[in-house]
Amino acid sequence: MTSDEKTPGSSPIEARTGLDPWGRGELPAPPDTRGLRILKVVGPGAIVLGAAIGSGEWLIGPAVFVRYGLSLLWVTLAAAFFQALFNTELVRYTLYTGEPIVTGFMRTKPHATFWGWLYAGLYFLQNGWPAWAGASAGAFFFLGAGRAARADESGPVYLVALAVFAVCVLILLFGGKRIEHTLEMLNWVMVAGVLLALAALCLLFASPANAWAAVVGFFGFDTATGSFKFIPEGADWFLVGAFAAFSGCGGVTNLTLSSWARDKGYGMGSVVGYIPTVVGGQKVHLAHTGTTFEPTPLALESWRGWWRIVRADQWGIFFVGAMLGMALPGMLYTSLIPRGTDLRGLNIATELARALSERAGPSLTIVVAVMSAWILFKVQIDILESTVRSVTDILWGASKRVRAYSDVRRVYYSVLAVSVCWGAFALTLTAPIILLQVAANVAGLVFALSALHVLRVNTTLLPEALRPPMWRRVALVLMATFYGAFVWMWLMGGLLPDTAKGFLFKLLRGGV
Repeated sequence: MTSDEKTPGSSPIEARTGLDPWGRGELPAPPDTRGLRILKVVGPGAIVLGAAIGSGEWLIGPAVFVRYGLSLLWVTLAAAFFQALFNTELVRYTLYTGEPIVTGFMRTKPHATFWGWLYAGLYFLQNGWPAWAGASAGAFFFLGAGRAARADESGPVYLVALAVFAVCVLILLFGGKRIEHTLEMLNWVMVAGVLLALAALCLLFASPANAWAAVVGFFGFDTATGSFKFIPEGADWFLVGAFAAFSGCGGVTNLTLSSWARDKGYGMGSVVGYIPTVVGGQKVHLAHTGTTFEPTPLALESWRGWWRIVRADQWGIFFVGAMLGMALPGMLYTSLIPRGTDLRGLNIATELARALSERAGPSLTIVVAVMSAWILFKVQIDILESTVRSVTDILWGASKRVRAYSDVRRVYYSVLAVSVCWGAFALTLTAPIILLQVAANVAGLVFALSALHVLRVNTTLLPEALRPPMWRRVALVLMATFYGAFVWMWLMGGLLPDTAKGFLFKLLRGGV
């Protein structure tokens, strides 16, 4: 029985949890991808890569490598592989239906409302902490004051963070016709510029020994001890768990990839509409339910063309970029900052600039500080937009009352207003790097759940001809196990529960 077949008197399988059934249409032919034309059709991978570089690669990765060494790059290799595969499976669903994957989750039992509330909550638990705006504020303060902020200057830094947050909102209000296109352009500029700049800095300041340590670190080998060291002794699992989740992108931000792919017009996404900006964008009809196609031989030929685009976007851009984006900062930080240093203070975003000032003088220090401020500012836009977009998709798909507004922009910008008000409060709670670790560890939980969830969706709702092969199904189960192990260790404090170190025990004691 295919996904849309039904027994007499029953509803289609996709409509059994409270959502409307899919419509029917024709799969559009994929665009020409010969030669450099491929660069015109890829792009969602650049958005998730840009988000990855600004969180795990720029902040948490260096904090881990300086403290424990580059042998933990094996985690990055595993995480980037699992996430690239996971991302393609998210877009597999969107290619067939034109719906974001969260809508697909809502089409599984027990009910659409249950999954809608759960995933909306996970979006806010992970991305509701504007840690990137807070971290970038430290870099902007450094540029304005010519020095790092002192511990007693958290007030001025908070005001700078609010200003950064406000500019993010303005870009989402005025950023051209399609929000996805605006993010894509910003991320192409950032990814290309940052990776080239990091490569140049590594050539200037990273030693050959550090370069070799990074290469063998992808296989878990620690050159400092001359042995394989997959897990550091006395590991801070709150930090290491965050590193595992944010190696690559992370959690709900990966899920938003399917929404960006829809708005890019991948597969059936070109049929259902997109979310425009409120200023400069025109009113666009966004279908609240997907449109699918019959997998005829002609349609399957087009499907293979779209699938080549998705693979190029994820393996050619996201996977390769995630590996470079983690290794290059790791080489640079470990060359300039002594091993064992704890980089989790108010000024984490300026630590590299401060370290370079002793070797390269003020000019290069300013360049690096500007780069740090730009990276974190841009990622805050991505994170904020991904949360608002996905919660909007959940509301738009699940609620007739919400769709009565008729213009999806009203819903989108209402959710944005709530997110900004909460973010302004969340910035007052603790240091940005702590908020970032909270976000990253929630991302690990999201991966453990959603890897199995997308497996269920793609093996029950899609026609047999479009379902993932067995090796991909096994890989998704392994991914859930991989991230589930890190979630267990940061909650429990290790493989065996440790009441002194486990985050869950600290939370119960009120110590977090």
